[in-house]
Amino acid sequence: MDLSGTRIDGNRVVFGGHEHPFACHSTRRSAASSSQHVLARLANDGTLLHYTPQNIAEMWNAMTRPTTRNGLGLSVVDADREVRAIETGMILLPDSEAVYREWRRIIVRHSVLGVQVHDARLAASMIVHGVLSILTFNVADFSRFTGLTALHPSNI
Repeated sequence: MDLSGTRIDGNRVVFGGHEHPFACHSTRRSAASSSQHVLARLANDGTLLHYTPQNIAEMWNAMTRPTTRNGLGLSVVDADREVRAIETGMILLPDSEAVYREWRRIIVRHSVLGVQVHDARLAASMIVHGVLSILTFNVADFSRFTGLTALHPSNI
């Protein structure tokens, strides 16, 4: 399977690009480790990696939240180092009015409630930027979004 391109979302990493755009969604250390393995393999295969501002905001939240509250407990310095690595090795996909309009369409069309708005925003960004598949540990979270294909990392 040719995977050309990638983008991340705070607790998710999205793959996008040429023929087979994908994304990866993870929140726990073991899942993150698995994600990093997949990302390293994709990068070694020449996959372009992309991220959005939402990715960084969600990552910062998870990285700096105390471990007692299901976070990673990183310091600001350590979290900043992680973000800088992403900024150095990946391409920013900017937010835009088009992403906002697509998000609004998605949340109404799919009756999105509560924290699911974050997945809907990622889906909107993916659609606008032409990233139509997502590699995720939570396939069901993205399966309702028309035009997107959700795949588990074990299937790659």
